Amino acid sequence: MDRLSGVSVFSVWLCLDGRSLLFFTLVLLVTEEYLRSRRPSSFPPGPRPLPLVGNMFSLDFNNVHGDMTKLAEKYGNVYSLKMGPSWTVVLNGLGTLQEGLTKGGLLDDRPELPLHTDVLPNLGILFANGHMWKQQRRFALFTLKYFGVGKKSLESSILDEFIYLSKEVADHKGKPFSPHLMMNNATSNIISSLVFGHRFEYGDEKFLKLMKLFDKGAQLEASIWAQLYNAFPVLMRRLPGPHRTLQKIYGEIMDLIKTEINKHKEDWNPSEPRDFIDCYLNEIQKHQDKKDDEADAGFHEDNLAMCSYDLFGAGTETTSITLRWALLYMAKYADIQEKVQAEIDRVIGRSRQPSMEDRASLPYTDAVIHEIQRMGNIVPLSVPHVTNRDIQLGGYTIPKGVTVIPNLTSVHFDKNEWETPDTFNPGHFLNEEGKFVKRAAFIPFSAGKRVCLGRNLARMELFLLFTSFMQRFTFSMPPGVEAVMKPHFGLILSPNPYEICATSREE
Repeated sequence: MDRLSGVSVFSVWLCLDGRSLLFFTLVLLVTEEYLRSRRPSSFPPGPRPLPLVGNMFSLDFNNVHGDMTKLAEKYGNVYSLKMGPSWTVVLNGLGTLQEGLTKGGLLDDRPELPLHTDVLPNLGILFANGHMWKQQRRFALFTLKYFGVGKKSLESSILDEFIYLSKEVADHKGKPFSPHLMMNNATSNIISSLVFGHRFEYGDEKFLKLMKLFDKGAQLEASIWAQLYNAFPVLMRRLPGPHRTLQKIYGEIMDLIKTEINKHKEDWNPSEPRDFIDCYLNEIQKHQDKKDDEADAGFHEDNLAMCSYDLFGAGTETTSITLRWALLYMAKYADIQEKVQAEIDRVIGRSRQPSMEDRASLPYTDAVIHEIQRMGNIVPLSVPHVTNRDIQLGGYTIPKGVTVIPNLTSVHFDKNEWETPDTFNPGHFLNEEGKFVKRAAFIPFSAGKRVCLGRNLARMELFLLFTSFMQRFTFSMPPGVEAVMKPHFGLILSPNPYEICATSREE
């Protein structure tokens, strides 16, 4: 019967004139697109997609995470969107994210995003999968811990960097300045000391170039153009556009990293590793003659360059943006800034630098840092995951190969989790006695096996640098200027460019 139907359709096709043939073809294409746009059985619900583009243009790309949170109110905590030709599932709410990210390895893999794989090798830590990802992540965590991440031995490097940073701030003598580049420089220097074994002077041309390249690349990856590229890669590859610029940017970043690797090889001593690169070169040597699974672990120089790139990304941009939010919030809420400074003066004083050991004695300061992270919400949709098999989640069946987005915004601003979700309120992290309390709904680094690799470093940096700033300076907006808390929207939520005044507390 099917064969006869196929023959009769072909016969009708041959009998049609040009205009009828065009109409008939359009009907077939629309029918095919309609069938492809139908949600599979037991698939999460969601808004009806348009032909070809799906739901892409029903989202405001200046506020995607906000729109996704609103859709959860209508369709539930697990719903689906069609982004171009592909289905995407969005997870909302603390319970749903915990189920998806932490139970049974349901979402341990990353999708292969065309833009990423077209401009960078499919290596490193952030977007790698399988055995190679596990080996690279395990090695990176072990090596960072070896060089002091999460330990007291790294505190001196962070506090030494603050000395350079505070001099840059003090040189403005209370006049308005932009903290953007200097924050990037400081946080990048801290990760640079771990990866490269040295820091850069703030005026170093190569260093400034590297920072600007990272900034520009991040902006392009967060653009609507990037989303279109990932949705329609076959079409977009044929067109001129920013992906050519992105290829050039990443090529230059990789060249700078490979220059550092080559310098290390000139005086590398396997028995005395100085940094991540030296340790990785040792690991390459160990794996050269190994076979099978060990050979698949991916220890080679191209992966060293890509892992170094991922560590810089994890250790620079997000911490720098959080610190820029911190200064802006303190300038806006002078009363909160005064309470933080009073607590620091009482516990630490002004004659010695802070230490991680002080954190337990600074509950209000710690609460303010956590509230800055919650309200800043800088990675609102985390990093995408992909199902590595057919899974059951929230009562729905999600097939293998579907991209899944954890909506952290839905947790950080959930009225069922926070007393005043839309208000800056350090009391969210304090009990009635004024002691710091952890909150399960605080997940700025995501959760599960793919939790942010640099979270321990970020926690140390945020506490030590923020506390040092509050100890040394009072921040305010320039006369007549109001603090604008609306973020610059993208995959990362950063403050819109601003200038701020810093008055030394030692005067």
